Amino acid sequence: MHTVTVTHTSALSRIGHALSDDTRMAILLALRNGAARPSELAQQLGVSKQVMSNQLSCLRGCGLVTSTPEGRHVWYTLADPRLRDALGDLLILVLTIDPDCCSPEGCTCA
Repeated sequence: MHTVTVTHTSALSRIGHALSDDTRMAILLALRNGAARPSELAQQLGVSKQVMSNQLSCLRGCGLVTSTPEGRHVWYTLADPRLRDALGDLLILVLTIDPDCCSPEGCTCA
């Protein structure tokens, strides 16, 4: 059995903070499909490049995404491949708890 420490709760709090914003969550879900550039993500999610930059900075600070420069571009990926499955599991859990929460038109969970 693992002992929960202040370090563990702090790490979980950072992840909770990252997941508490709709744009950050949408970025993480988009990155489940593979690496992407900020401009692509901004266009896909319908936000400005500045908003995207701020949100990616937050996600980097939380340790959830990494950036890799390639020429004039920067590619973002999930920091750990296990996040892909973990995010999928969280999404399934939310839909199990409240199946009417999300529809093809979007999520209305409050």
